[in-house]
Amino acid sequence: MRRILLIPIVMLLSLNTALAQGIFRQNETMTGVPGENVTSSEYKEDENEMEGDTLQGFSIKHLTRGLHHKEPLKPGYATLGAAIMPGRIQIYNKDYWKLPVVYAGIGAGICGGLVFNEKYHATGDKKYATYRTLCYAGAALVYWGQMLDGVANLPDARNPDPGKAAVFSALLPGLGQAYVGDWWHIPIWYAGLGICAYTLHNNQIQYKRYKHIFMLATDSSSGYVGHINQTQATTYKDLYHRYRDYSVVATILVYALNIIDANVFAYMKDFNVSDDLSLNVNPVLIENLDSYYLDTPSVPSFGMNLTFNF
Repeated sequence: MRRILLIPIVMLLSLNTALAQGIFRQNETMTGVPGENVTSSEYKEDENEMEGDTLQGFSIKHLTRGLHHKEPLKPGYATLGAAIMPGRIQIYNKDYWKLPVVYAGIGAGICGGLVFNEKYHATGDKKYATYRTLCYAGAALVYWGQMLDGVANLPDARNPDPGKAAVFSALLPGLGQAYVGDWWHIPIWYAGLGICAYTLHNNQIQYKRYKHIFMLATDSSSGYVGHINQTQATTYKDLYHRYRDYSVVATILVYALNIIDANVFAYMKDFNVSDDLSLNVNPVLIENLDSYYLDTPSVPSFGMNLTFNF
C-alpha cells in the first residue's frame, strides 16, 4: 500500500511541475503562413524563451514576478500561489473585499474544529466529533473556493483558456469541460470516477473482512469455527488488497485524464475546418531522374496530381 500511496504523490508533483512549465500555457492565435513576417532575431527570441520554459521547470522568479504584475500570471502559477498563501490571488485580482471572507472562513473553521476536538476528548460525546469534522470541512471548502475564485477571475489569454480549463478540472472534475462547453463529457468522467469509487469502497470492505477472518483463524484463543480456513482467508485477503490498490490507480488515472481532456479540447476549440472540402485531379508529366545523371535522353512519364483541400 505504501508503494501505491507514492503514485498520487508523484502524479501531484508532476502535475504541479507541468503547470509551472507551461504545459497549460496560453498560445496566441496565429494567422497566415507559419514564419511569415518574422525576422531571424524574433525566431531566436522565441527559441530562447521556449528553451527556458522547458529547462527551468518551476520557477520562484516567475511566480513572484507574476504575482507582482511584472509579467502575465499563468493559471498554474496562480493556483500554486493561492495554495501557498490563501488570498494572494484575490490581491492580484484587486478583489480586496474578498480577503476578510477568506481569512475569516478559514480561521473560523480551524478554531471551531480545535474547540470541538477538545470537547470531544473531554466528554467523549460523538456529536462534538461531528461538529469538529464539519468545521474542518468548512475551512477546507473556503480554502478550495479561494483558489477557484482566483483562477476564474484571471484575464483570459484566449477563449477558452486551456490553462484555466486544466486548473478547473483539477479543482473540480468536469468543471473544465463545462468551461470549454463540452457538457457531454461531464457524465462520462463522473461515471468513471463513480465506478472507481464504488470498486475501491467494495474492495476495501472485502479486504477488511478477510483480514479480520485471518486474524481470528490464526488466534487459537478466539474460538473461531467458520468455514473459511486460514489459507483461504490469506488468499482472499491478498486478492482484495491487490484489487483495492488497482482501484486507487484507476481512480488517479481517470482524474488525470479528466484534466488532460479539458486542456486538449480547450486548445482544439478554435480549430477551424474549412467548408471547402474538395479533391482536384490533374494530369502531370513526371521527368525521369535518369536524365540528370545520364547523357542518354529519357522519355517523361505520365501521372496524376491529387490535391485535397480541407
